[in-house]
Amino acid sequence: MNMTRRTSGTTIAAHAVLIGYTLIALFPVFVILINSFKTRKAIFREPLALPDADSFSMIGYETVMKQGDFFLYFQNSMIVTIVSLTLILLFGAMAAYALAEYRFKGNTLMGLYLALGIMIPIRIGTVAILEMMVSSGLVNTLTALILVYTAQGLPLAVFILSTFMKGVSDDLKNAGRIDGLSEYKIFFRLVLPLVRPAMATVAVFNMIPIWNDLWFPLILAPAEEVKTLTLGSQVFIGQFVTDWNAVLSALSMAILPVMILYVIFSRQLIRGITSGAVK
Repeated sequence: MNMTRRTSGTTIAAHAVLIGYTLIALFPVFVILINSFKTRKAIFREPLALPDADSFSMIGYETVMKQGDFFLYFQNSMIVTIVSLTLILLFGAMAAYALAEYRFKGNTLMGLYLALGIMIPIRIGTVAILEMMVSSGLVNTLTALILVYTAQGLPLAVFILSTFMKGVSDDLKNAGRIDGLSEYKIFFRLVLPLVRPAMATVAVFNMIPIWNDLWFPLILAPAEEVKTLTLGSQVFIGQFVTDWNAVLSALSMAILPVMILYVIFSRQLIRGITSGAVK
């Protein structure tokens, strides 16, 4: 009984902490959103005030719709983010399962090698990556961005998922083998459903850096037809003059899909955090 109460209390505390951090993180989003509906003077005079009859303005959204192909940028960002996350979760889970399930010579070294990707930023190899993409004919394509983001997210995915997969019951997997299930069916039917919280955690950690990245779209895909939302929004930022109404409006529209994806993954994310706390 005491153990049950203690576990319940730990779970509630973890939920409360996560909600508190979420509210703190959402405050800048709230400020950006309310200022996107203001005139430029109101943005600088009262940045924390809600828009009223005098300060309300839709000029920022009108500018975004008229200049540049916002919906094309939005589509490109969605394609790159969703495809990259799918590949990260698929290949990361398969590699983590192999490292956690099978014992072979070099298993530990392979795990350490993959973990190095967490400590070494991929941007260090920008010049080499650009040369590879040029020689492969992938410059100014969404494929180049997807490949880079997949490589960027795999080390963290393998590191997190392998830890969770080691906790999956061996009896469950052996029972599947006795019933005649192949290793692929054991992986997809038995193991993956049990590590969904960890996969949601990996998805959240990789989703925001991919969606908000400016560096690789600027280097690898600067053409108009493959611009991402973050890169397309830079058209409103000049060296001497910045259209703050348009910038804030573009940011507000860019935040929406990230918030939706976060809500989708949040329940599993909370389960992953609380399960680690309970253990």
